[in-house]
Amino acid sequence: MQRGGYVYIMASPNKGVLYTGVTSNLYKRVYEHRHSYYPNSFTAKYNCVMLVYYRGFDRIEEAIAEEKRLKGGSRKQKEKLIDAMNPEWNDLWESIKDW
Repeated sequence: MQRGGYVYIMASPNKGVLYTGVTSNLYKRVYEHRHSYYPNSFTAKYNCVMLVYYRGFDRIEEAIAEEKRLKGGSRKQKEKLIDAMNPEWNDLWESIKDW
């Protein structure tokens, strides 16, 4: 059975820091970021608690490839993706909370 995945971007409340990640369970992973489940992690250190972008893929391998592409790109490229999906840079947590 193939398993899907998500690429996502978390932001600090002032939007000064972005974090790009990949997961097979978006709700669980964002919950972990929001509650500093891993207190020594990058997202905990820089308070990246706002989900500002996500994209689903049919296969986790596709999501991993996209994460690598995004991490290799510039902040400007990430901002363009966020602006296209979420122009106000709202926290999208509420839109996935009931998954």
